Amino acid sequence: MAKLSFVGTYGSENPTKACFTFLQAKNAVEAGIEAEITLIGDAVVLMRKSVRDSMFPVGWPPLSELFDSVVEHKIPIYV
Repeated sequence: MAKLSFVGTYGSENPTKACFTFLQAKNAVEAGIEAEITLIGDAVVLMRKSVRDSMFPVGWPPLSELFDSVVEHKIPIYV
């Protein structure tokens, strides 16, 4: 089985780019590919619920919804 590692480097300063990591991992798992997420630098702040709840990317679901989906799929998140 293939495994993909997604690395997030964007934080709350750019909601659309910050959410992309979570969206990619979610979609990979739904396509049958094992995935993991690593957050570094500015992206570490995305682990705070207050930050996630205030992130609304352009054209995608809110980060809080994507994060819940990642947790539901049991995708590992490394900080």
